[in-house]
Amino acid sequence: MSNNRILELIVGAFVILGVLAVFFLTMRVSNLAGQGDTRNGFAVQARFENIGGLKVGAPVSMAGVRVGRVTGIQIDPQSFEALVSIELGSRYNYLPDDSDASILTAGLLGEQYIGLAPGGSERPLQPGDTIKFTQSALILEQIIGQFLFSKAEEGLSTTPEPPKP
Repeated sequence: MSNNRILELIVGAFVILGVLAVFFLTMRVSNLAGQGDTRNGFAVQARFENIGGLKVGAPVSMAGVRVGRVTGIQIDPQSFEALVSIELGSRYNYLPDDSDASILTAGLLGEQYIGLAPGGSERPLQPGDTIKFTQSALILEQIIGQFLFSKAEEGLSTTPEPPKP
């Protein structure tokens, strides 16, 4: 074999390794690989008024520890709320049934996830239960709009009196 042929094989091997590395990193970042203990877990649901940018596959964590993932999102036709299906890992079968779920954001503009806070009940969550206490996502645009609107109202209510001659 000539030197050019060997060089082409080496470059081809590096290109293939590069594509595999990019694929692996993409899977890790998109949260599709390594679902952990949730394969043999149990499913619960939670209702939210607004889920913001929450996506299927988003992590569910408690105290910073990943305990599950979001497996489905749909609209409840009766209440018109978002019905989020969550699969919790089988080793977290002791979570109290009065735990609350909040949609949180990792960083200022990061990925959204569900954070669980334990309740005080003696009864644990059972497969098929619905988490009763939920807090919807904070939508940055809505918060800014409310702030600007309140500032505009303050400006209208405190108009100065015209000077007297």
